[in-house]
Amino acid sequence: MTQLAHVSIEGRGETDRFLSVLAERLEMSGLRLSGTVQANTERADRRKCDMDLRVLPDGPTLRISEDRGALSRGCILDHGALEQAVAEVSRRLHGTDLMIVNKFGKREAEGHGMVPVIAEALEAGIPVLAGVNKLNLEHFLSFAGGMSLALPADIRQVVDWCRAQGVPDIV
Repeated sequence: MTQLAHVSIEGRGETDRFLSVLAERLEMSGLRLSGTVQANTERADRRKCDMDLRVLPDGPTLRISEDRGALSRGCILDHGALEQAVAEVSRRLHGTDLMIVNKFGKREAEGHGMVPVIAEALEAGIPVLAGVNKLNLEHFLSFAGGMSLALPADIRQVVDWCRAQGVPDIV
């Protein structure tokens, strides 16, 4: 039984949307979640969207993107806001049924971001589901050491994986 799984969905923001819908469904079923889900807001006057990270289960919601102006091209991640989210997730971790990590991204590929709290969850026996984009899939698989199960973008199959982890009844 693999306590670590990941989803990778093509298309900008698709993994974020999928994990948000999944988290809502699991929360409605009474699951105690930890982790993060992300909402992206497109801006007509910017190349980059605003990125808001909701710490599960009860917030806060943190803006993890910096507004660097209309012509910004590079990374807009606010590292301080991400680290604040990590601390909030860690604080809420124990006593939860499942941890969702919206993205194993560049910071995680570098060994930062959510990496310590993912390890903490797994050590505590809490299953972890991570969103992973193609750019960081190789890094994630290396981090996981062959212990992560790739799941399809199908809510029912992900819910089945949760059940297989011993997560309480899910509607």
